[in-house]
Amino acid sequence: MTRSTTDEAAAEPLPSPKERRRLREAKSLSEDQVAAAVGVTRATVRSWETGRTSPRGRKRALYAKVLAAETKPGAEPEASPGAGPGPGVESVTEPTATESAVEPAAVKPAAVKPTTVKPAAVKPAAVVAVATEPVVEPGADSADARPAAKPAGRAAGKTSTKASVKPAPHPVTRPESVKTGAEPERGLPAPPPPEEPDFSPADAFDELYARTAPGLVRQTYLLTGRRALALESVERAFQLAWHRWPEVAVDRDPAGWVRAAAYEFAMSPWHRMRRTHRHPDAPPTEPGRRALFDALLDLPPAYRRTLLLYDGVGLDLPETAAETEASTPAAAGRLMTARASLAERFPEVAAAASPAAQSALLHERLGGLARAENVPVPRPAEAVRTGGENRARLWTRAAIAGVALLMVVTGLTLHTAPTHYEQPISPAERVGGVPPRGGPQQLTAQDLKLQRSLREQVAHGPERLVPETR
Repeated sequence: MTRSTTDEAAAEPLPSPKERRRLREAKSLSEDQVAAAVGVTRATVRSWETGRTSPRGRKRALYAKVLAAETKPGAEPEASPGAGPGPGVESVTEPTATESAVEPAAVKPAAVKPTTVKPAAVKPAAVVAVATEPVVEPGADSADARPAAKPAGRAAGKTSTKASVKPAPHPVTRPESVKTGAEPERGLPAPPPPEEPDFSPADAFDELYARTAPGLVRQTYLLTGRRALALESVERAFQLAWHRWPEVAVDRDPAGWVRAAAYEFAMSPWHRMRRTHRHPDAPPTEPGRRALFDALLDLPPAYRRTLLLYDGVGLDLPETAAETEASTPAAAGRLMTARASLAERFPEVAAAASPAAQSALLHERLGGLARAENVPVPRPAEAVRTGGENRARLWTRAAIAGVALLMVVTGLTLHTAPTHYEQPISPAERVGGVPPRGGPQQLTAQDLKLQRSLREQVAHGPERLVPETR
């Protein structure tokens, strides 16, 4: 069975990402030169060297040839798993088609002796292992045969009923990143495994904080124009990074993760409601820097951030677009608009010979402005970690207290709520059209006089009443 050219190119061994960069810098080659040789962009070559992506197909084969061709005569590329013997190791001659027809009993495993490894050619951290040669069937082309990986302990001293030859194993050197369980070759004791340094997550966080925090405060100051807000944004970003450290530690660019978090917090529109951050700080006293400071703050926040990332920090256009969560054409448009706005105020920017010269000039001016300003010094990394932990603990306790209070209020409401329906009492209203109350009427003055005269008569009976006439 034959393999296609694409499969061979895809299986081309490559060194580790750090080794790729070392091999390129060994001949003083730039990323643009390697990109032109392979036929890709500079950003793609950078992603290959940082381990973000890996080349495939023809580009993988071309990239491997460039690394192998541009290596110095004394340099030794890292070996790939299953790619054959490493540098400084003389491989055993592979069996030919004629030799494959020989019966296994005619071949003595001890007749072929592996060559020794030169100590000066093998890296100290490399692991010496035993690999087997491919099993060649009768009549098959040895060039198309793939190696059959078998344990070293089973490869020696055993015969098979098939007409195949199992050559003696030979030592190969494998990179540090490949962990193998094969036994070491006899006579060559395997070196002890390297001791892993005692590097805790807190130490890694402190290293990242000490390396990036001071410069990030200056960058955030150019973005907002407020020193206190810049310091607060950076510390909050690192506190968030420590809270999500398992995610940040495995990120391909932890400094970029923290920078994006600091920029997002600093550009939040809610800071306008805070009295301390409502107005920017006093601009620099030097006229040139004062003009650049005012020109930056006059730009919209999104355009200012794009200009700072591309010309100030030095990111390329795809990385700038990814960090600002915009498309590449949108980021390019913002960058051109921001440069045009600065070119109207600064003739030296407009008189730049090329966009590259314009970018270099803006990089120098922005760096000088950031270094000249007196920004607050970040607190120690331990204080930031402790502050983040205390903040997280406080919010956790507040959430627990809120849930408990809600449960108490709900239980009290259920306990005091009525269990049956009570019809509400209708409000009082004036009633009209009711007849007058029955019973004797009120006595008039004449009735009262008659009643009084009757009560004054003797008991045996009243006299004859004669109506009085007047």
